[in-house]
Amino acid sequence: MNTRELKQFLDYKSDEFNRPEFISSDPVQIPHRYSLKEDIEIAGFLTAKIAWGQRKNIIKNSLEIMQLMDEAPFEFVMNHEDKDLIKLQKFVHRTFNSTDLICFLQSLRHLYTRYQGMENIFQLHADNYSLQRAIHQFKQLFFELPHPTRTEKHVSDPLSGSAAKRINMFLRWMVRNDNRGVDLGIWKSLSPSQLSCPLD
Repeated sequence: MNTRELKQFLDYKSDEFNRPEFISSDPVQIPHRYSLKEDIEIAGFLTAKIAWGQRKNIIKNSLEIMQLMDEAPFEFVMNHEDKDLIKLQKFVHRTFNSTDLICFLQSLRHLYTRYQGMENIFQLHADNYSLQRAIHQFKQLFFELPHPTRTEKHVSDPLSGSAAKRINMFLRWMVRNDNRGVDLGIWKSLSPSQLSCPLD
């Protein structure tokens, strides 16, 4: 396949998937359900973190997480009490279980309380043409609080050799806005040119 043929193939695939009709069958539908910036971020992040396996199961379990948070992700993250976490204890998606979910919610509250949210962290640590160092720093801050060691595997680090596919997908959802309506493009402080598109 020469360069021209490759471009034609990629353009075809882009047209096939990067269209509003794609949303209803893809996990990106979860953050699309919200209008508050922080709700979109949290819904997108948690959905991306469990985005491996069959899409129907990813969507089903992401919807379950949203229901467990009373369909108000930011409100739940910031104001939950210990008693509110009891209902999360039966959640499981493959190797991501309730222990991981509870840790994630506590870490997210830490990031919003101490660092003014996820976008701010990525903006502060981004390079001109890459978010890889920012992803590394995000992971360090995400796990500042005491946490189960097992949960660390659910946040990849590109500086440790990972393609970090799921967090890069989340970043694409938050940053890219090409007016086709699939990606949400709510993070205006970052540029699509900084996004990575791992292929492996």
